[in-house]
Amino acid sequence: MLNRIPSFLRHVGPGVVTGAADDDPSGIATYTQAGAQFGTGLLWTVFLSLPFMIAIQLVSARIGRVTGKGVAANLREHTPRAFLMSMVFLLVIANTINIAADIAAMGEALQLAVGGGDHFHAVAFGIITVLLQVFVPYRKLAPILKWLTLFLFAYVIAVFLVQVQWGQVLHDLVIPKLQWTSGYWMMIVALLGTTISPYLFFWQASQEVEELRLKGGVIGPEKKIRRDLRRVKRDTYIGMFFSNAIAFFIMVLGGAVLYAAGIHDVTSAAQAAQALRPLAGDFAFALFAGGIIATGLLAVPVLASSAAYAVAEAFGWPEGLERHWYEAKRFYAIIVIATVVGTGMDFTSIDPMKALYWSAVINGVVAVPIMAGLMLLAGRKSVMGNFTSGLKTTWFGWGGVVVMGFAVLMMLLDLFRPLF
Repeated sequence: MLNRIPSFLRHVGPGVVTGAADDDPSGIATYTQAGAQFGTGLLWTVFLSLPFMIAIQLVSARIGRVTGKGVAANLREHTPRAFLMSMVFLLVIANTINIAADIAAMGEALQLAVGGGDHFHAVAFGIITVLLQVFVPYRKLAPILKWLTLFLFAYVIAVFLVQVQWGQVLHDLVIPKLQWTSGYWMMIVALLGTTISPYLFFWQASQEVEELRLKGGVIGPEKKIRRDLRRVKRDTYIGMFFSNAIAFFIMVLGGAVLYAAGIHDVTSAAQAAQALRPLAGDFAFALFAGGIIATGLLAVPVLASSAAYAVAEAFGWPEGLERHWYEAKRFYAIIVIATVVGTGMDFTSIDPMKALYWSAVINGVVAVPIMAGLMLLAGRKSVMGNFTSGLKTTWFGWGGVVVMGFAVLMMLLDLFRPLF
């Protein structure tokens, strides 16, 4: 079994890394909070979001592979500049907050495991992630990110170390427990914003471009494109199934342990690990804490790089993790700045975990127009040639826009209802 893992990793690509990066420490905190606050009552959102997540990530990857350009580069050519710049600005803000939350969670998790100062650990993780992106070329970085995805299985193992009411889990999967409160809808938007995150659109498309560059940068004849798109489809399906399965197990863990124990407020992934220790045992705690560190090392480069791709493509700057730093100085400067600012937020009075919740909400709101823009691009022959989206992808892609838009609308109505 183990000797097959390297072979498996050679056959998976940006889709699997994208799916794993979606379950970063901030995502872990959001999923755990959903379980702690609502038990298993929001598990249905995991499967609701899956087809929409697959469709939009598939569209993003196809755009990158067919056009040889990332999402922002395509939006720059086909949408108003004001729209692109506002989306990129909000993406960079949300990503930087996400980086702050992830690095803080990694530092706290390591402190809980080995002691020492969490700020010292946070700075160390910030330095490590910057060095990985700036000095490790994409062809060597990609396998490292793939290996880190395996650590997410720690959450699957942890669930089977605790007592779970599987009958209740199955019931709540198929029969939603709807509540007409702002807190409920904000949590749904936060879950959708965490699961269907704009930075993932930019990242996966840009990684398809990177993969293309490794093969000479030639888009190739139609036969070659179709062969690559079959690989993209398989890779994206595996990655998104994997991502949502891990989210499912984390929410089950939060519901089975924290909600059942009356712990309904979890502000960080590290706090969740600490709360699990007396309730689920040291081994479950070690798995949870180790998963936070490993997924953070995977996710922070994805967050910083996706922001850098978006900015560089929006302004037409040279970009790419395969380029040396002196060939794309402004691209790498964005990576360094986003990571340094994110790390620096952990030394201010700003609570990165509270900011994170609003970051997830912002992601949910921003995702709607970006998803609509991607679907419009994917349906244009002037952009995609003979590779426009199929009927099923189109339906689910636009369905995702509608579902996200409805959730955001319900949240806003409940937030502003007291004003009327």
